[in-house]
Amino acid sequence: MLLNIPLLLAPFAVYNLFAMRIVGPAGGDPWVTPIFTVNMVSDARWTMTLGDMMITAGLVLLFVEVLKATRSNMGSIFDHLLSTLLFIVFLIEFLLVAEAATSVFFILMIISLIDVIAGFSITIRTARRDMTIGHTG
Repeated sequence: MLLNIPLLLAPFAVYNLFAMRIVGPAGGDPWVTPIFTVNMVSDARWTMTLGDMMITAGLVLLFVEVLKATRSNMGSIFDHLLSTLLFIVFLIEFLLVAEAATSVFFILMIISLIDVIAGFSITIRTARRDMTIGHTG
């Protein structure tokens, strides 16, 4: 049951903790806060911001969610349902909450949409393959 909880719930929750100023820097846009800076060999400086870190975490969790979608058990249907509900919550918050009207939140919402579409697509293709293999004709 715990495996069916969408992993993208974590970036959603962390985003809201920072956006509502429960954690993180006070005042200003928290998503431009530098996390670390690396001096490159080319003498350029590459800076990872909190927003970049959130998007990177979302992409890593999307990869794991796609791997989870390859399971073909009854729990996968519940997993897809929860992922769809999470996307709907993302969409509602993006449209109605001022703190969610950022590019970081929008990209996390699109990652959630891709999770929903990929999950259903992979499940359908897997089911179709299983039916073809099981067909005796």
